[in-house]
Amino acid sequence: MERVGAGELPETLRLARPGAMVAFAKQDAVAEGYAPAARAAREHGFQPILRLAGGRAAVFHEGTMALAHAIPDRDPRPGIQRRFAQSAELVARALRRLGVDARVGEVPGEYCPGGYSVNMAGERKLAGIGQRLIKDAAHVGAVVVATGEERIRDVLVPVYEALGLSWRPATAGSAGTPLDELEAALSAEYAELYELVEWRLDEETLALARRHRAEHVGG
Repeated sequence: MERVGAGELPETLRLARPGAMVAFAKQDAVAEGYAPAARAAREHGFQPILRLAGGRAAVFHEGTMALAHAIPDRDPRPGIQRRFAQSAELVARALRRLGVDARVGEVPGEYCPGGYSVNMAGERKLAGIGQRLIKDAAHVGAVVVATGEERIRDVLVPVYEALGLSWRPATAGSAGTPLDELEAALSAEYAELYELVEWRLDEETLALARRHRAEHVGG
């Protein structure tokens, strides 16, 4: 995002397969229960991290797809809702390609609630969307759950209890599709809107990531 905002890189999309992490938000990190919440995450095999954007603690694991879209924009604030809406609908379309009844909207009682969540039939959350703005750029991030909703429930029950957050574990869902198929569907939807050019992370970007690493290591 920083390099895109500085004009060093073009608009960039990253699709990644993360390890097991609980991504805490800034307001989680200042909550009284943050230390026991981070400890509960570790006890369940999840690394606590501090997320770039978003509302409350969310989960990444080997059955999820992480999406990061860095967009150059000299005045990014007016486009916040448009980017949220476009990104959520794109994720929903990708899931519908796979036969999922995917819709945009918050499920009552969902974890990390948001109006641009993507759900299955209005009952279970499948994806969350977050956004971060800096000078001359915006970053839209998402986590889409392909499989393993039970792991989300198992770790978030003690984490949310420690943070004093109420939610309904039954709202955690998954698309029930292989990651390869989810990645292909997401790529196909982006290819409808953009010319995709494959690119590998260069050393300048990796070096910048290493410098920022300490800011995102959880408690």
